[in-house]
Amino acid sequence: MWIADNWNEYEVLDTSCGEKLERWGDYTLIRPDPQVIWDTDKEHPGWERPNGHYFRSTRGGGSWKFSRLPKEWSIRYRDLQFHVKPFQFKHTGLFPEQAVNWDWFSDKIRQEKRPLRVLNLFAYTGGATLAAAKAGAAVTHVDASKGMVGWAKENAAASGLNGAPIRWLVDDCVKFVEREIRRGSRYDGIILDPPSYGRGPKGEVWKIEQSVYPLIRLTAQILSQKPVFYLVNSYTTGLQPAVLTYMISNVIQQKFGGQVKSDEIGLPVTSTGLVLPCGASGRWSR
Repeated sequence: MWIADNWNEYEVLDTSCGEKLERWGDYTLIRPDPQVIWDTDKEHPGWERPNGHYFRSTRGGGSWKFSRLPKEWSIRYRDLQFHVKPFQFKHTGLFPEQAVNWDWFSDKIRQEKRPLRVLNLFAYTGGATLAAAKAGAAVTHVDASKGMVGWAKENAAASGLNGAPIRWLVDDCVKFVEREIRRGSRYDGIILDPPSYGRGPKGEVWKIEQSVYPLIRLTAQILSQKPVFYLVNSYTTGLQPAVLTYMISNVIQQKFGGQVKSDEIGLPVTSTGLVLPCGASGRWSR
């Protein structure tokens, strides 16, 4: 398992009864987590008085209950800074487990010691975009949500990346790649972080089981002659690491050689010393 264990301002303090207790800087949140199917004693004092607690509804969705929590605050990871805030569907605007992937491709970018172009699809609030830009790459950031792209720009400014070569685009990811193929654009690294299900700005439907492999095949056409890395993330139960390896090997490795590795990603749990699984990632590199 690849573990995001280099955080100072974030940690999973404890897990029990379908929930995780987290520290986000100076504040604690309790959020549901489908992986937490165990029932253990909630001995950590943070369970008693969290600053925010998301309760699932039996009718779907849910709601937050707050106590002394600001509407927005910031946390840092290495030399990056992120604005976080609780909003719909339990999210905070950041997936801390992805830091293990940020470190991986940032090292790849720095080792090249040449200008690189990176494409980040389904780019959300820009964690991967900022990490790649900070490592020295020119990044194209694409997401279908105008609000998420705006949030990513705020994170870039907070991280001192206002003048970085980042291209911000609100667009349907598949249609954008199709246009890039026609334009003859090329990228040295590609990051795919697709949702399990979603809709584009014009109502386009995305279902990962049906759509991710065709997108991998499309994006292979816009890789440069000497690409450096390719990353696919999955939070969908059916897309296990071996499935990611198979798809990336069939398309990217077959065309460019190199190595493919896939594994679960996770976060350490302070109270137990164990690791909470948080999805899977598939990586290709030369």
